[in-house]
Amino acid sequence: MLVPSAAPEVSLRDVTLATPFLGHELAAPLVITGMTGGHADALVINRRLGELAQRLQIAVGVGSQRAALVDPSLADTYAAVRKEAPDAVVIANLGASQLVAQGEVPPFGPTELNQVVEMVGAQVLAIHLNVVEELIQPEGDRITDGYIDAIAAAVSAASVPVMVKETGAGMDRGTAERLVAAGVAAIDAGGLGGTNFARVETKRAVDAGEVRRAQLGETFGEWGIPTAAAILEVRDAGVPVVATGGVRSGLHAAKAIALGADLVGLGRPMLIAAVEGGSQLQDAADLFLDELRTAMVLTGCATVAELKTARTVLCGLLRDWNDAMPPR
Repeated sequence: MLVPSAAPEVSLRDVTLATPFLGHELAAPLVITGMTGGHADALVINRRLGELAQRLQIAVGVGSQRAALVDPSLADTYAAVRKEAPDAVVIANLGASQLVAQGEVPPFGPTELNQVVEMVGAQVLAIHLNVVEELIQPEGDRITDGYIDAIAAAVSAASVPVMVKETGAGMDRGTAERLVAAGVAAIDAGGLGGTNFARVETKRAVDAGEVRRAQLGETFGEWGIPTAAAILEVRDAGVPVVATGGVRSGLHAAKAIALGADLVGLGRPMLIAAVEGGSQLQDAADLFLDELRTAMVLTGCATVAELKTARTVLCGLLRDWNDAMPPR
C-alpha cells in the first residue's frame, strides 16, 4: 500500500503527470494497451482510441497485426489509430510465436516487422508473449523455444525500439534480464489480474469440443505472476517498465508506479468505454487521471519521478513474494 502524507506540501495545481518514454514525452504515464484490430468493428474502436490518445498526448497500442499481414485488406482497421492520432506515440504489435517457425509455417522476418511498424506509423514495436494462451488455444502455436534469439533478431531488424509485453501471465526477472541483454528497450510486465486470455481460450476450447484443451485450460486458467509481483520482478531490469493487468483506477496506477513501474497500461476499461461511444471514453480517462493526481497529492508527490520514490508497505502475498526473490 502507499503510505499517506497527512500534511502534503503539494496541491493539485502543483502536480504534473509528464513522463518520458523511449525518447518521447507523454503528457501522462499512460498507455492504452494494444487490444483490437483485424475486423470491421475494430475500425471504429481504434478511431476512438486514437482520438483519445491524440487529445491526451499519451501512448496507444493496437492489437496483434498478424491478421493484416495475412490479409492486407484489414490494415485500415489498425491504421485508424494513427490517422486519428498524428502526434501521439503509437505502438505496433506482433506475437513472438510468429517470429519462430511453427512446423511448416515460416516465421515472419524483417520485412513483416517493418510492415507492421509502417502500417500504423509506430514509434515503438511491441512483441507480445502469450505462451499459456497458445498452449490452451485449439489452434495455438505450440513451438515456443527460440523466442529470445528471435526477439534479438527483431531488435536488430526493426526500425524502431522494441518493447516486449506479457499478456496476462506476468514477466519474471530471468526473462526480463535475457530480453534486455538481447537489446529490448522496454518491458510490459503484463501480470495476472486483468483480462485472462487463458480463460478466454478455455471457453473457446469448450465451444469447439476440444476436451483436452478445455481440461488444460481449467488447470492453468490462473497461471501466472500477479501484476504487482511482476513489477517487483522486472523493476531493476534497467529499461522502462509498463504495468498492465488489472489496472482499473488512478490509485492502482499510483501504486504500480511506486512499486517500480514507469507507466501503466489500461486495456479492458478503455475498450469497454470505446465500444459504448459518446463521452464514455473521455469520461473514463478523465476520472483515471484525476484519481492519479489525487493519489499523488495524498502522498506528497508533485511529479511522477517523485511518485516512484513514494513510501510503500508490502503486505500479504506481495511481501512474501518480495522476500522469496533471490538477491541480485
